[in-house]
Order: sequence, then C-alpha cells, then structure tokens
Amino acid sequence: MNSKTLVNSALVGVFTLGLVAAAGQASAADNKGAEKCYGIVKAGKNDCQTNKHACAGQATQDGQGDSWVYVPKGTCEKIVGGSTKPAA
Repeated sequence: MNSKTLVNSALVGVFTLGLVAAAGQASAADNKGAEKCYGIVKAGKNDCQTNKHACAGQATQDGQGDSWVYVPKGTCEKIVGGSTKPAA
C-alpha cells in the first residue's frame, strides 16, 4: 500500500511539472504586454527561432541581429542596439 502511494505521488508530480512548463511557455508567447526585441540577446539566451536556427538558446553571438527576446512593450527601442524588427 505504501509503495503504491509513493508511485502515485511521483506520477502526479511529473504530470504537474509538465503542465507548469507548458503554461510558462504559452504565457510568454501570448503576453500582450511584451514585444520581441532583436539585437540585444546574449549568446545562447535568445527566446526562439531565427533564420539560422530553430530553437531557443541557440544564438551564437552577443547582439545577433536576427535573434530576439521578449521585453516589456515600449522598452525595446530604449535599449542600445534594440529593434522591433530583425536586422537585414
């Protein structure tokens, strides 16, 4: 009886962590108070895909013009090197 409770608790924990992770990713993308800011990311700290790679965290250099991160709406243009459009 004790091992069954332990297994059930572990399964609930794993399931809950998965839901929390999925909700966090969805809320960042759907956040109406945020905008994509290009050209300010540190290497490996971008939020999502670019023309050169298909996943978050794959920017190869600091300030890469086509890599972006979410910032509060209205702040991107105030950051040195920041732009709401990707560099050509």
